[in-house]
Formats: sequence, structure tokens, C-alpha cells
Amino acid sequence: MTFGDDWEIGVNKDESKKIFDLYRSKGGNFFDTANIYTNGTSEKFLGEFVSNFRSEAVIATKYTLDWRLFSKRKEGEIIYPNSFGNNRKNLVETLDGSLKRLGTGYVDILYIHAWDAQTPVQEVVRACDDVIRSGKALYVGISDVPAWVVAKSNTIAELKGFSPYIVLQTRYNLLDRSLEGDLGTMAHDMGLGICAWGVLAEGFLTGKHKKGERLEASGRNESVGRHITKEKNVQILDEVLKIAQEVGRTPAQVSLNWTAQRPGVIPIIGAKSAAQLEDNLASLDFTLSPDQMKRLNDISAPELPFPYSFINRSSSVKVKPRHPNLWL
Repeated sequence: MTFGDDWEIGVNKDESKKIFDLYRSKGGNFFDTANIYTNGTSEKFLGEFVSNFRSEAVIATKYTLDWRLFSKRKEGEIIYPNSFGNNRKNLVETLDGSLKRLGTGYVDILYIHAWDAQTPVQEVVRACDDVIRSGKALYVGISDVPAWVVAKSNTIAELKGFSPYIVLQTRYNLLDRSLEGDLGTMAHDMGLGICAWGVLAEGFLTGKHKKGERLEASGRNESVGRHITKEKNVQILDEVLKIAQEVGRTPAQVSLNWTAQRPGVIPIIGAKSAAQLEDNLASLDFTLSPDQMKRLNDISAPELPFPYSFINRSSSVKVKPRHPNLWL
């Protein structure tokens, strides 16, 4: 999402190439983008950067949204109703646009970017299977969606012999552990990989923002401002800072290390400079101790939703995961 300076959070082509080259030099081969990121510039830059070693790269992109929904439009410019959503027409046209920008004949993973709550599950499952059979995508995944949608979709896929979703992408960090309810247990039970976004909570978990700080107006700062106002979030950050001092690491590295140690979770990182990426990748160079993991787990523990809260309070029934990767 940081490739391209069309949005306030990105960087120009030269800096994007530095970030890309550093990532690749460290062995990185998985790239997560979307048709809307920086108004399509992200895909253009990425396609150019990987052109000489496309077969080595694993590229994931997304459809559902129209970048014009997030950008200032020209006077009189119309957004047509079929240019966004999960419908088959938008899938076909958006993917073709992504392939042109990426300069490739296929993507390794195509994500549904968000559930639109309108398109029938059956239509989306069949349309995604057609895309795979056409060779334009090798696998399909889904993000920002209720657990029931994935469960219903993959059940239909299994019964009909269609391609199932193989990966769930969702928000997950020390401030927001909602994944550990239905989404996480569903993903593990159905064999989906989990890619986590927002792992540093818009930068709040880097420790650079303090309680009471005044932030310049921006979409990202607005999110950080909301994080700061919640006392529990401040307590979580305090624990992250303590552990960072203990292990001689940055708060960002501690937060990323915690996420990477969570069962079955792969954190997605983004950076605005090579230095930021270097710092993020250093989170792989150490391991938080079981005690430090427990401290972070305890301070950030979410309130269990029903029915898990009811089951755990029962004197006769306790939630005992059938699989070690299940949290509840």
C-alpha cells in the first residue's frame, strides 16, 4: 500500500524500489497488493519490479473496491454501480485491469477485498472458480468478512467441486484480537492460512505516539488518536515498551514478534522507507520468551463473545481445542 505517493501514506518510485530491493535481498518473495492501492500505482510499480523474476514471486492482489471511492474525483465523473462489489462483472473487469498494471498473465492469489453483503455467496464462489479455471488466478482468498461467509462458501465449493478459499486476510494486533473468536477457529478448522494486516495498529504500537499528543489531521492519525483515548490500549503499549527495553529491541519489533508467534498467523508488513523495513524484518531475529508472550497475552486479552463466554463459565463444560492452534 506504500508503493506510490498518490495517497498520503505512500512513497515515490525510487523509494519504493529501495524498499523492494531490500526485501528481496532478505529472501522476501510474497507481495500483497490490491487494485485500489495508491490508485493502481502500487500494482504498476510492483509489476515492473518483479518483471525479471516473475516465476519466483508470489503476488496477491484484490478486487471488490473502486479506487475512485477513496480519491477526489473529477467534476462530473461517474462511478457506475457495477464497478465495485463482489459481483461477477466487477471481478472480471477488475482482475483484467490488475493483470495489465502488473504486466503478468496471472496472479498467484486473488482476494475478495471485503464482503459487500449483497452478492449471493453462490455467485462469488462460482465466479472465483471460473477465474481459476481460466488461469488468471492460481488460488483465491478472502478478507474483511464474517466467518459464516467463508464457512458457507467453502462448504459449497467442497460439494460442487469448486476451488475453495485457501487464505483469510483480516485485521489482527495486540489492540484488536477479534480474530480469536469465530474467524480464527473457523480458519483453523477449515485449513485456511491467516494473513494479518494492521499488525502495528496504524503505528500506535511503535511507541512513537504518546497519550495526550496532538496529531495532525489525517486518516491514519485519526485512527491512532482513537487508540490513544482507550486506557487499555495505553496499558498494552506500556507493556510492549517494558519488554522492548528488556530485550533491547524496538516496540515495533516486539509487536511484530508477538504476532508472528501467534498460531498460524503470518503478519503483513508495510514500510515508507528502507530503514523502516529493516527494523520490521529484525523482528525475525529474536524470540520473545514464554513469560513475555504471556504478559502480552494477559494485558491484551479480549473479552470472549457469546457463546464462548458462556461455555467457559460452565462448571461442566470447558472449551478444549481439538487442535493446538485453536486459542479458545
